[in-house]
Order: sequence, then C-alpha cells, then structure tokens
Amino acid sequence: MAQRMTDEEWRAFVSEGTRTGKLSTVRADGSPHVAPVWFLLDGDDVVFNTGRDTVKGRNVVRDGRVALCVDDDRPPFDFVVLQGRARVSEDLGEIRHWAARIGARYMGEERAEEFGARNGVPGELLVRVTVDKVLAQKAVAN
Repeated sequence: MAQRMTDEEWRAFVSEGTRTGKLSTVRADGSPHVAPVWFLLDGDDVVFNTGRDTVKGRNVVRDGRVALCVDDDRPPFDFVVLQGRARVSEDLGEIRHWAARIGARYMGEERAEEFGARNGVPGELLVRVTVDKVLAQKAVAN
C-alpha cells in the first residue's frame, strides 16, 4: 500500500540524480500542455529555464499555474507532484547562473558553464515556481 512521503523524503526524491520533471502548463484555450524539464529545487521553489517563445514559456508568462510530476518508473514506483504558481525573470545574469547549476546536475560539473552560456541568452526565461501543494507517494505497488 502506498505511503505518503515526508517533506524531507520528497525533497530528496526530486533532487536525486538526473530525474526530469514533467511540467504541465495551461494553454490559452484552457487545455493542458506537458513537457519534460530539467530543474532544481531551491528551498520551497522549483527552478528551471525555457525559451520565451516555447509553448511552455508562453504558457507560464500568460498563466502561471503549473504542476510538475517527478517519478521513479521502477517498482515499487514512487512519485511526487508539485503544484504552484510560476514567475519569470529575463535577467541574463540570473538565467545564466541557474542554467549553469541545472546543467551541472544533468550533465556534470565539467559542463556547467557550457550550459550556462548556452541558455543564459536573450530570449530565455528563468522560471521559479513557489510550491503550494505537494502530493508525494512512495511504494505505490506495495
């Protein structure tokens, strides 16, 4: 039987290794859009970057309501869904800093600056989601 994760457990779970998040945003017509994202947890915020002109970028600028699902697809199956409101920044220094940190998580510290330079450019957004609601379950198949 599934068990609820503690605050400490879900934070460790979403921060482990190179798990990607599946980000759900709201399209202009109200329908959902889901896309994978690289991200970091920063206190009570989820941080990621994306292009301003991508579907998810346009969606978060227009309507900041988002949900992020992070899961382990191996038995006994665990998952975390984080809901909140996104706010965006186009400050290139801030974008570059976080893009480098995110790049380090997913591609290794030796490539961090490469990803910071690649993504810290005009047209990119830094998205910061303050988490308002958490659904975190472990051992779903038990």
